[in-house]
This record gives sequence, structure tokens and C-alpha cells, in this order.
Amino acid sequence: RDDLINRELLTQEAERTGLDKNAEIAVQLDLARQQILAKAALDEYMKKNPVKDETLKTEYDRIKAGLGDKEYKVSHILVEKEEEAKEIIGQLKKGADFEKIAKEKSKDNGSKGEGGKLDWANKNMFPAPFSEAMAKLAKGQTTQEPVKNQIGTQTGYHIIKLDDVRPL
Repeated sequence: RDDLINRELLTQEAERTGLDKNAEIAVQLDLARQQILAKAALDEYMKKNPVKDETLKTEYDRIKAGLGDKEYKVSHILVEKEEEAKEIIGQLKKGADFEKIAKEKSKDNGSKGEGGKLDWANKNMFPAPFSEAMAKLAKGQTTQEPVKNQIGTQTGYHIIKLDDVRPL
């Protein structure tokens, strides 16, 4: 009750001082109005056109089938040039520490600080060349050839290490 009273008093004060006429606030009010009306229209539509359980189950099964049956935990090193990636693969073959190299040389700022480690993910969460190379690896194995990066405008080459696999 106190919150409702305070909100009403603050609203009256904002209107009294003309804040509701401020261009930025007017835009925010219009967006809030649109959001409320859009939600109401969607709710009304869903009441009149409920989704059948069979439809939900079919869509669920379709999405689930597309995800595959495994999740992968991988680490990677992203570098700009293929030659540099080949050099790193050579160092790894000689026993160099993957995490250390990732922290020093990877261009992926999101995983670099973690030694190249990425979160658990299914194959579909990676671009095709990355996921195909990843799926061919055995646990603990590293790609023997650089994998061309295909994400957005960022160019480069990945060295991928499969840390673990588990059922999805």
C-alpha cells in the first residue's frame, strides 16, 4: 500500500513539474505503452489460439534432435595467421602448455584469461569448421591442423583442444 501511495505521489509531482512533456520521457512512456499493449495483444491471441500439447512436443523433439546427443568442453587458441597456428601446434606436439600459450597468444579476449577454456556447448553452438574439427577429437586431443575461423568479421585460425565430452 505504501509503495502504491508513494508511486502515485511521485507520478503527480512528475506531471505537475512537466516531466511527462520532456521528449526523452515521452519516448519512454510511449515505449512502455507499446510494450504493455503488445503483451496484451499476444496474451489475447494465445487465449483464442492455444498451442496444443502435440504441437509443443513435435517442436521440442525437432529442436532436441538438432542439438545432437553430446556436449563438448573445449579450449582453443585463436591467432591471426595460419603459420603462427602451425608453429603453436608444433610447440604443443613437443609438450608445451596449452593454457599458457592461450593466455599469451590467443586473440579471443573472452577465453584468453582462462587459458582458452570455453563453456560446455553442443556442436550447433559453433560454426561448422570449428564444430566438425572438435567432434573428431578424442578427449585430451588437440587439432593437428589449424581450423579457419568463420565467426563474423574476425579472421584467424583456431587450435582446438577437446577437454571433455558428456551426454547432452
